[in-house]
Amino acid sequence: MDSDAGTSAPVAPLDFVREIVAEDMRTGKHGGRVHTRFPPEPNGYLHIGHAKAICLDFGVATEFGGACNLRLDDTNPVKETQEYVDQIMEDIRWLGFDWDDRLYHASDYFEQLYQWAEQLIRAGKAYVDELTADEMRDYRGTLTEPGRESPYRNRPSEESLDLFRRMRAGEFDDGAKTLRAKIDMASGNVNLRDPVMYRIRKTPHQRTGDTWCIYPMYDWAHGQSDSIEGVTHSLCTLEYEDHRPLYDWYLDALGIYHPRQIESGLRRRGVPPEAVRDFVKRIGVAKANSVVDVAMFDFSVREVLNKMAWRRMAVLRPLKVVIENYAEGRTEDVEAINNPEDPNAGSRRIPFSRVLYIEQDDFMETPPKKFFRLSPGNEVRLRYAYILKCERAVHDASGTITELRCTYDPESLNGSTASRRVKGTIHWVSADHAVDAEVRLYDRLFTSEDPGEGGRDPLEDLNPDSLERVTGAKVEPSLASAPAGDRCQFERQGYFCVDPDSRAGTPVFNRTVTLKDSWAKIQKRT
Repeated sequence: MDSDAGTSAPVAPLDFVREIVAEDMRTGKHGGRVHTRFPPEPNGYLHIGHAKAICLDFGVATEFGGACNLRLDDTNPVKETQEYVDQIMEDIRWLGFDWDDRLYHASDYFEQLYQWAEQLIRAGKAYVDELTADEMRDYRGTLTEPGRESPYRNRPSEESLDLFRRMRAGEFDDGAKTLRAKIDMASGNVNLRDPVMYRIRKTPHQRTGDTWCIYPMYDWAHGQSDSIEGVTHSLCTLEYEDHRPLYDWYLDALGIYHPRQIESGLRRRGVPPEAVRDFVKRIGVAKANSVVDVAMFDFSVREVLNKMAWRRMAVLRPLKVVIENYAEGRTEDVEAINNPEDPNAGSRRIPFSRVLYIEQDDFMETPPKKFFRLSPGNEVRLRYAYILKCERAVHDASGTITELRCTYDPESLNGSTASRRVKGTIHWVSADHAVDAEVRLYDRLFTSEDPGEGGRDPLEDLNPDSLERVTGAKVEPSLASAPAGDRCQFERQGYFCVDPDSRAGTPVFNRTVTLKDSWAKIQKRT
């Protein structure tokens, strides 16, 4: 089913998806294999969005010496026809791609999917429900209110198993019963509120005929089909981002091979929809072709996030600071505002202690003129806390600065010493309370305002620093369990969004946009 993978990555600059695949090959993940799939539902004709997916799925496989399957996710006989299947295959070939002998259908796996469903029922992780569609919709709740458990949710597994088998035997009418996963009716992700796995459809299937009268839902069949086929990289568009936790839950609950699913786009970066609408409104509509500076889009993003994003402190490249006149073992909480633009945002308490982390860039041993951050003998204010004075820097054998020894003014908490003014204010986190995090710094994709200008290859203008992964960052403890999708401003750093790769205690953040336009810096660097 799988072809031999290549041993080298493409020579051309990589986008973030290809960077992930290249890194997996470098580390030997999946045994060095690259196996993708294009999984359309045969319920209509392909459109331009499908074309982009086809080029990505087949293109990545080709570039990395791998393989790409064509799988028709034919789980709904009511809407699917052979005509659509034939047209999909014709369009893929027209685009210049072929799946060789790797043509599959979700219907190939109906029996295996059914057996896995029985496995979840026996494990108490699925149940037969008898709510009507309208009742189920009412029980599901809303985006702001949790759902309610079905009265059939806790029926014995043996009873659900018997009913499910009778569903398969055709004893019940369409819509009379469904099989649902037992996950979490209070989840903030509505896809996890006991999703339907099977429904009754007494409609002949275009491939299996009258063999089945129950059919798996797309979300139930999709991930398991990837697993059966040995897919290594499940490339998905953004509309499936909120479905990924369900994809993962099914695979984990079954204990089977887990492909890597990757989504891309603005939403994962944390761009709010309000910013997109604001941008569209600003640029207007015209009949002529036009070019708009990406800085205008970034401006719209900042305008929206400035008003809605809570402020938090994060140190991306930590430098240890020891406050020598602050008592060992002492900890106090200082008050920090959540958003100065929102009078209703309130404040939070963050811990302050003898040992802190500050940004490496906020200290210079021999500073230039007008450097208002920390240097030997100089003072700065710690955001929301005290005035800090650097007494000396500690070096290792190679001369690298390993920590700073400082003193603080105990009478200067949060600006209480009005007579003493300092020009610089820097952010910090308490070393004993900070949470380790990964931070992904996205920047401009191109180094030129007009990629490919003058007839050159636009790929020559790709920015090699468009993504930097920073590991070992330190963030304040309130961010330890921030849910995926949460947005915040790292003070003095930019706006960030919690990535779906985050886990409790090990958050991952994507930079949505910098605090200021970084275009001049990029041009100077290149």
